[in-house]
Amino acid sequence: MNNILRIILLSITIVFWSGCSDVLDVKNLGAFDPNATWNDPQLANAYLTNLYNDVMPAAWPAGSSAIESGHPADETIGVFGPNAITEIGHAWSGAFDNQYQDIRSINILLNEIDGGSLESDTRNTIVGQALFLRAWSYFNLVRVYGGVPLLLEYQGLDDDLLVPRASTLEVFNAILSDLDEAIILLDGKKFAENDKGRIGLASVLAFKGRVALYMASPLFNPVAPFSNQYWAAALTATETARTQLESMGFSLNNTYADIWSVGNEGNTEAVLTIKFTDPDRSNGRREDLVRPLSQSRNATGGDQPVWKHVEAYPMADGYAPGSSPTYPYDLQTYWQNRDPRFYTNVVYNGAIFELSGITGRRQYTDAVLADPQDGFDESFEFGRTGFYTRKGLQEELIVEQVALNDVDWVEIRYAEVLLNFAEAANEMGRGADALDVLKQIRERAEIEPGAGNDYGLAGITSREAIREAIYNERYIEFAYEGKRYWDLKRWRRLTDLNGETETGLRSTLKSGIDPATDPRGPFDYLPTDFDYEVVPILNAAFVRHEIPESYYFAPIPLNQLQRNGNLEQNVDWGGTFDPTF
Repeated sequence: MNNILRIILLSITIVFWSGCSDVLDVKNLGAFDPNATWNDPQLANAYLTNLYNDVMPAAWPAGSSAIESGHPADETIGVFGPNAITEIGHAWSGAFDNQYQDIRSINILLNEIDGGSLESDTRNTIVGQALFLRAWSYFNLVRVYGGVPLLLEYQGLDDDLLVPRASTLEVFNAILSDLDEAIILLDGKKFAENDKGRIGLASVLAFKGRVALYMASPLFNPVAPFSNQYWAAALTATETARTQLESMGFSLNNTYADIWSVGNEGNTEAVLTIKFTDPDRSNGRREDLVRPLSQSRNATGGDQPVWKHVEAYPMADGYAPGSSPTYPYDLQTYWQNRDPRFYTNVVYNGAIFELSGITGRRQYTDAVLADPQDGFDESFEFGRTGFYTRKGLQEELIVEQVALNDVDWVEIRYAEVLLNFAEAANEMGRGADALDVLKQIRERAEIEPGAGNDYGLAGITSREAIREAIYNERYIEFAYEGKRYWDLKRWRRLTDLNGETETGLRSTLKSGIDPATDPRGPFDYLPTDFDYEVVPILNAAFVRHEIPESYYFAPIPLNQLQRNGNLEQNVDWGGTFDPTF
């Protein structure tokens, strides 16, 4: 049996992270032989690697601000419209099953590995990573539904599978318990560059800070959103993560844009990375979805910035547009003198955008110069905003190679660790520490310090004002990284979007400019050659957000309720289960 299993397993290989030797993909986890797997480091790591492949994000969150639910927020095109109740109710029906399939596979490992003969260091390293993956899976469930059935042991066919929901607090405590044990088991594990993608101590500490921040958040504490007992634990977890990661050598990367460049994937900011390497594993960025259609294949529309997001970028001195003492602001020159992150995140009409390696290529979105597939005007068939993004793209790829993008996805970066700490510190009365973090983030962004070295934050001193500054900073810093939807949700600010109309920016060549008689070349027209008008998103099914309070927690999918009569539905969806603390 063991020899037959070994032959089968060795015939199936995948490459999950670059630099490692080929690892094994154990697909039939229920039919494995414990006597072989947990006595053989290669087979045990093969089993673990397959769990990574199933549990961790498969790609960048292109086209949306939410990896799992697929819902946009207020940074890219797409709204919560009249059909959102269907989307909310059914988006996770398959994912609910998938999470528990992953949890079952993890529980097999955790329950069986001690029966093998692996050396203690190998065993501890594998178990620590598996505990992280189980915590990750339960976190993905609890932030959507609240409390869910808590299965911490392998469930066999003869076991009672009709398990009721644990309380939300019990699920969070189980997540934190797994992470605390993983911290002990992975102490000292900061994997080498050629093992990038593996979960080490830094990843666990950073993720625990994220979990603790959610636990304290208004989402789960609507009665006492900023004065509940969990903020102290959030501060301890986030400050510990910050301190220990700094001692390990993590820091803000030197430049913002280089975080997502192929040549700088070893940056000091990457805490937890999903590795992409052409040709083994590519197109994690879904560049074919994000690029303008004229320079892509088959699809576009992902991560198109809406005007609200574009307008939110501060000026080069850190002050909001219209409030800067140094830089005047006008709609007709909106792109001038902005936060340098604007130029990394946003491609605007007339901006240099050298896709396919076309030197000097400018991106136009008007009705005359733009490619018919790219523009933003009533005459264009597709919904557009007048903007695109360049974050994470490999502009040199030609159209035929657009799906070969192999920029790594950084799931947790050090900037998040810092801003998580800043949020908890502010709520615990340490506003000065929170402001210091905001200044570090802005200094790295190359915002001008100003005479008082305040980076545009002068006069922001109250807890409420600092809270809002953190809210705004995350909106810019993490643009198109899948965090905005979840931030709005945990702050209970999704419903703030109600009634908002999504708008874009229409560009029109100025009167007197006629390309048919103008001697300039096709990429010689500058942004200043156009007039600009803010208009609602065109040719889109819905443009205005409609979000009821009930959307903060999704309903348990109907197929799950039918399968398990012990499950209670959430109170806002006709049930009796309260998902809050």
